Amino acid sequence: MPEGDTIFRTARSLARWLEGRTITAARSQRLNVPAERLVGQSVEKVEARAKHLLIRFSGGDVLHTHMRMTGSWHVYPAGGRWRKPAWQARVVLEAGDRVAVCFDAPVVELLADGEEDRHPSIIGLGPDVLVDPLDVGEVVRRARRQPPERAAGEVLLDQRVVSGVGNIYRCESLFATRIHPETPLSALDDATLARLVDQAARLMRANLAPATGFDRRFAPPGGPAGPWVYGRAGRRCYRCRTSIRTARLGDPPRQVWWCPTCQPLANG
Repeated sequence: MPEGDTIFRTARSLARWLEGRTITAARSQRLNVPAERLVGQSVEKVEARAKHLLIRFSGGDVLHTHMRMTGSWHVYPAGGRWRKPAWQARVVLEAGDRVAVCFDAPVVELLADGEEDRHPSIIGLGPDVLVDPLDVGEVVRRARRQPPERAAGEVLLDQRVVSGVGNIYRCESLFATRIHPETPLSALDDATLARLVDQAARLMRANLAPATGFDRRFAPPGGPAGPWVYGRAGRRCYRCRTSIRTARLGDPPRQVWWCPTCQPLANG
């Protein structure tokens, strides 16, 4: 599933090419997405809402997409060659000399005016980790509503608690704050929980600048490029030289990585 920074960048790219333009043609493979009604409307705003991407149109319609593990948006010059086959296109929006194509997104919905405010997957989201200032206090309050035995590594991915954090930033922020992924919430005080959420936000925001491209960095300048623990099972920790470990955590289970020396397991 894409991280919140990926959706943020996607929204920024789509906004550059679509905002203020009129849709001249639109089509969708989904029978329940009447994309044709967007023709003649202008794009008012492209917005990232955590891992959800919303395109707002002048007529009140909102195109809602969620990429999950497979989806992506591309923008091409009109008549340009696509990097993926046309049969994978879920939505195509033409706006003058640009064509925006959504490939393989599992969730594609065209919401009428007002439906967004009632959409269960949107209204239930916790504070967006990329909104500045982040309401860390609200995130901590939502976390405390979870069972005290629930692991910190699970809670950080729960979009109802804090939205936008994916597996990479989960692992890296836990490492940066020296918290084992399986540490129960009961073992963390509010200040430590707030520090963990703030760390995830700072890491993600640091990778939003256009100059960073899509190569994420998690270390201070001059440190090793790329993740410190994510995807590095069996390799040495950059900090203490212990071998990085990995396991599956949560329901549904997802792979998590940590350093057993830098992140000792605390029990509540």
